[in-house]
Amino acid sequence: MLRFAAIGLDHRHIYHMVAELIAAGADCVGYCPLTSDPRVLEGFRERFPELRPLERQRLLDDPHIDIICCAAIPRDRAGIAIQAMRNGKDVMVDKPGLTTPEQLTDVEDCVARTGRIFSICFSERFVVRASEIAAKLVAEGAIGEVVNTVGLGPHRLNRAIRPDWFFDRSAHGGILVDIASHQIDQFLFYTGATEAQIVASSTANHAVPDVPGFSDFGEILLRSANATGYIRVDWFTPDSLPSWGDGRLTLLGTKGFIELRKYLDIAGRAGADHVFLSNHEGTRHIDASTEPLTYFSRFLADVRERTQTAASQAHVFAVTRLSLEAEASAVRLTPATSL
Repeated sequence: MLRFAAIGLDHRHIYHMVAELIAAGADCVGYCPLTSDPRVLEGFRERFPELRPLERQRLLDDPHIDIICCAAIPRDRAGIAIQAMRNGKDVMVDKPGLTTPEQLTDVEDCVARTGRIFSICFSERFVVRASEIAAKLVAEGAIGEVVNTVGLGPHRLNRAIRPDWFFDRSAHGGILVDIASHQIDQFLFYTGATEAQIVASSTANHAVPDVPGFSDFGEILLRSANATGYIRVDWFTPDSLPSWGDGRLTLLGTKGFIELRKYLDIAGRAGADHVFLSNHEGTRHIDASTEPLTYFSRFLADVRERTQTAASQAHVFAVTRLSLEAEASAVRLTPATSL
């Protein structure tokens, strides 16, 4: 049985990373309790009371630990991952895996030197059952060739409970690095592209004027050899919505289209993971709520067999590079309140 440890309990995504690795058959030997957000640590202990807190370096040095999973402050993830890989461990980090071009270069070099796996858990695809159904439909040719994607990633700000680093661009890399990496991942995956070009990108701070460096809105237009995509991400989800965001993905194909309502069907069907398919055979709704997730079991298989079935290393680096490029080249919009 593969053994793993959790380092970096700074974001709640660590909960599903640990839970899904355990469900896929791995053994969690413990976690480092260091955190920038005591609420995350408290929630972790409530969910996993059987796990032991252990000193970070002890976990990194233990030769019997195969994998480190990490949801540290984003700017710290690269350093933890490099330490782990140099110690012979494969790594799964929360998105964004990296926040600067220099970190990307360092991690690419470390992967090349060590032969270890550096995987980013793009949860808006890997932990969404509707995404699994969409992947099957695309592979079956249900909508023909995918030529365009529209990815929407709205989020709830929850400002009162956010740690200080959440508002520090140098800590999280910016809204296009942090959130839009999800939608870039989906564009490349569903269109089958290995690379793309950032045609245009923009960011804005419309509603948090006391933190001028923060972005609460971002958008990207990207293009590959055979497809285009539009991405919009924001922090404007109202408190009244029964989910942290009405995340959606539309896949336009040459023979139809698929729309994913990932987290709710607003004022419609109950629950999450709604897939709508329209092609020459008709239009239907698919309830994807019981569809198995495959990323975590594939990741463990990759660790055992030294394969790249969960997400290729080239794909992970391509998504990261594009998100960094989009953030760096983004036009800064002028807030409406200052016009």
